Amino acid sequence: MKWMLPCLLFAAWPCAAEQVKPDAESKPLPRAHAHNDYYHKRPLLDALASGFCSVEADVFLKDAQLLVGHSSFELKESRSLETLYLAPLAKRVKANGGSVYKSRAPFHLMIDFKTDGPTTYAALKPLLEKYRSMLTAFTADTTEPGAVTIVISGSRPRAAMEQDAKRLAGYDGRLSDLGQAESRHFMPWISDSWRSHFKWRGNGDLTEGEQAKLANILKSAHADGQKIRFWAAPDTPAAWELFHRAGVDFINTDRLENLAKFLRGKKAK
Repeated sequence: MKWMLPCLLFAAWPCAAEQVKPDAESKPLPRAHAHNDYYHKRPLLDALASGFCSVEADVFLKDAQLLVGHSSFELKESRSLETLYLAPLAKRVKANGGSVYKSRAPFHLMIDFKTDGPTTYAALKPLLEKYRSMLTAFTADTTEPGAVTIVISGSRPRAAMEQDAKRLAGYDGRLSDLGQAESRHFMPWISDSWRSHFKWRGNGDLTEGEQAKLANILKSAHADGQKIRFWAAPDTPAAWELFHRAGVDFINTDRLENLAKFLRGKKAK
């Protein structure tokens, strides 16, 4: 079927084929996560037009700049983390009186470090300070919600983040962190590769064993106040249905418009 065809565009922006038309303001979809958001024709803006409440940007530290791209050959000075994400979000938050969406729905920006964690984090911190007024603030035992919550993934600088008494970013954990008494104020998310932990590839039903495994993962994370996200999962309606029913907090997709329609259909029932 059409939605199952892979993106085959050459080189830099392989998933720009699906275009999303902007509207006045789509109703927010708290569980919709735009994977590799920067590959879309209008980074951030297409996700917002579809009501997504979470976007993901891969970031490289190059020549003292935080640039967005999936690999080093894609990087351009004009495509910085600030230009594509932080500045537009700040403008929108100001226009909406303190929120990304007028309805005050929480919004997440996942920053996936592709270069050395500690040095990339050191470069990110002063940039986040510039936007402190809109960001969620963390301490060891508190979370002060802001219009935008930053979550650090990829080459995560755990030691450096743990040393910060006050932070403007949360740490993205892995399934191995479940049940380890990690504070949700440090590790608000648990993300991991679906393919590495489950055999289901989108056809038929999960086995009883895998159903139980997924249920236990969600139960453990939610008991500790953490949210679950999987990458490397089938990006199809069958998978979205599975994750929606199971209670996965963020449903990963490269297909913004399709997932938005799916989730809105669920709300309409």
